[in-house]
Amino acid sequence: MPTTINKIDLKQSLVSIILPAFNEEAILEKNVSLLYNYLDTLKDLYTWEIIIINDGSTDNTKTIADALAKSNPNLRAYHHIVNRNLGTALRTGFKHSEGDYVIVLDIDLSYSPDHIGKLLSEIETTQADMVIASPYMKGGKNTAVPKLRLLLSKTVNFMMRKASRLNIYTFTGMVRAYNGDFIRSLNTKSSTFDINTEILLKAYILRARVIEIPAHLDWSEQQKLGKIRTSSLRIVMGIFNGLANSFMFRPYMFFWILGLLIFLPSFYMILWIVIDAIQLYPMTAEITKGFGHRFAAAISEVFRQRPYSFIVGGTAMIISIQLLGLGFISLQKKRYFDELFHLNSEILKKTKNI
Repeated sequence: MPTTINKIDLKQSLVSIILPAFNEEAILEKNVSLLYNYLDTLKDLYTWEIIIINDGSTDNTKTIADALAKSNPNLRAYHHIVNRNLGTALRTGFKHSEGDYVIVLDIDLSYSPDHIGKLLSEIETTQADMVIASPYMKGGKNTAVPKLRLLLSKTVNFMMRKASRLNIYTFTGMVRAYNGDFIRSLNTKSSTFDINTEILLKAYILRARVIEIPAHLDWSEQQKLGKIRTSSLRIVMGIFNGLANSFMFRPYMFFWILGLLIFLPSFYMILWIVIDAIQLYPMTAEITKGFGHRFAAAISEVFRQRPYSFIVGGTAMIISIQLLGLGFISLQKKRYFDELFHLNSEILKKTKNI
């Protein structure tokens, strides 16, 4: 009779929790304590390490992080001398992580600590390479997020969803669980918040398994601290960045869509030029002989009557053909990039294993 083995009898998985922090002296100690209280409920399932990345804070974040590291043996703090933005902070965290699973969490706990358990359960059950906490998918929820900021985020993620045609609702979200080996072997370069989109793009190239779970984004505490700031310029720039990031997934689609939008009206104008020329063709019999000469005379008469149709229609047709051509070129270049990135990733992975 086969015997069953409980998870507690097996070697516990190590979970690395990465906490990027910039000027978080007001909440760092309190929120780390809340995390420890929650993680204590998972002690029979996992062991863990907490990695604080102090990204060049100008307040007492460094001092508090170092004090927490001294009093907690499974907490480590790393410091950037100057602010190097989220992308660099995450790379520092990934580099120093050792966990079988790596979870990135916002230190303000806008995603409550219990999301850790949900992310880990999903990534273990599905054996995914990445699990995203999504407040925008069905079952997700947003609380106290300013309307303009929510509009920005939803607009950007909608554009990326349509451009990439991936079944993902939250491309920009930072709160995720990763397979440790996968994220440490992934080569990224973005130094800004765009790293979250870059990771998804490269995971897509590598045919990684990516899953979303419903999440609750709650900014109630941020409102109490007065840390929320949103401006019209930020909305516009955010949408622009979202469009640029969408371009990374399927650049050829932008050329093709724009090319077709220009091609259709230009084709319509040129078609009517031809139709009018055909209608005038019988009238040219008295002027000249031969099909070529007569049709040319008909075209000349149409040009005399409507020269703007030739100028606008011809110019638009040339532009549309160029855009469609650029679309095919960008498709080919993307395929080359995908192949090269896939090959280099495999080489890097094997080199690290040597």
